[in-house]
Amino acid sequence: MAYVFCNSCGHRNPPNSSFCSSCGAVLDMPDERTVVIAQVDPMQDLPGPSDNASIRLGDIGEHAVLVIRSGDLIGSRFTLSKDITQIGRHQDSDILLDDITVSRRHAEVVRTSKSLIVRDLGSLNGTYVNQSRVDEFALQHGDELQVGKYRMVLFSKADILS
Repeated sequence: MAYVFCNSCGHRNPPNSSFCSSCGAVLDMPDERTVVIAQVDPMQDLPGPSDNASIRLGDIGEHAVLVIRSGDLIGSRFTLSKDITQIGRHQDSDILLDDITVSRRHAEVVRTSKSLIVRDLGSLNGTYVNQSRVDEFALQHGDELQVGKYRMVLFSKADILS
């Protein structure tokens, strides 16, 4: 399922939506627009007043991209170009998230011929996709990956993960 993000408020909507279910804005051609990902209030999961992250969907290359939408690195982008992308607090991690809520070797994203699989590596705080704890999960465009206090949204072109 490829989610459609609202260009006005950043809300994630079901595929084939014409209007945002949060703010009512018209949803249109995703490759031609910039998505603003509202900062997350970690206590209430409500958008904050400033420091929003944005990404122009037309700029996504042949590899999927994780964009951090909360935490100290808000707006940071990580391209998932390797066969295995390691996420953790260890200095050798491909995605280094230096916070006590992240295990040294927290999770990994594995690129297969048909999908991207996120695997928890026995982390203390767990790995979450769309706010559900997972041990292993096939990621799709628009999924929210949470590692420790960091929330990341996966952006990809439809043909990357198919």
